[in-house]
Amino acid sequence: MNDYSNRVVIVTGAGSGMGRAMVHEFTSRNARVAAIDVNFERANETVAGLADPSRARAYRADVSDPASVQRAVDDIVAHFERIDLLCNNAGVLDGHAPAHETSIEEWNRVIAINLTGPFLMAKAVIPQMLKQEKGAIINTSSTSGFSAAGGGTAYTASKHGVIGLTRQLCFEYGAKGIRVNTICPGATATPLAMSSSPDMEAAIRSFPAQRWCRPEEIARLAAFLGGDDADFVHGSDYVMDGGWLTAARDPF
Repeated sequence: MNDYSNRVVIVTGAGSGMGRAMVHEFTSRNARVAAIDVNFERANETVAGLADPSRARAYRADVSDPASVQRAVDDIVAHFERIDLLCNNAGVLDGHAPAHETSIEEWNRVIAINLTGPFLMAKAVIPQMLKQEKGAIINTSSTSGFSAAGGGTAYTASKHGVIGLTRQLCFEYGAKGIRVNTICPGATATPLAMSSSPDMEAAIRSFPAQRWCRPEEIARLAAFLGGDDADFVHGSDYVMDGGWLTAARDPF
């Protein structure tokens, strides 16, 4: 079990779902955690709900806004004095609309949060990691990073882009001590996902695991990828989907 004593972890989208589960997981492993969310109250609720709230600190940041991201990262470095792991977990769904029905406003919103957000967060933390000569980044993609049908045009494009971003960052920074990997969840029991489509329950019955993934399971995978046990893991895309992709059929 990876121990995170004396390590600082940033989690975006920390106000609910997988992000909240990650904050709980990392603090349980003795990490100090910066819990970022666009909704400060939700981030603060996450911190307040910890067994030891002193291990984490809530921050408000809009990951799609360069100035907001940089302010948050500067504050985190000033307070914690280092950054060991960034978990780019913040994300949104689209309306499952086909391309000709997707507005440019919806396209820009989804790409800004799901793809530009991880880029901006990585851009802001990498200088600190380079000073330390070590760090790790975990980007959250999706099974929609490999196939269609899990979302609409904007969501699917954004999650494919996250995988490409991970691979390029790995290429650029792996030899400088920064590991970058991707987690690709399938149907995960978060408030956002469970309300996204009336067809989800039927879809879940069609793949091997036949259940929702629990956010805590994703958090444990993140804790493995971010720690020393995964020191040789670079540029990989870890699918945790209960066999969704293996089933090789469109569940919708």
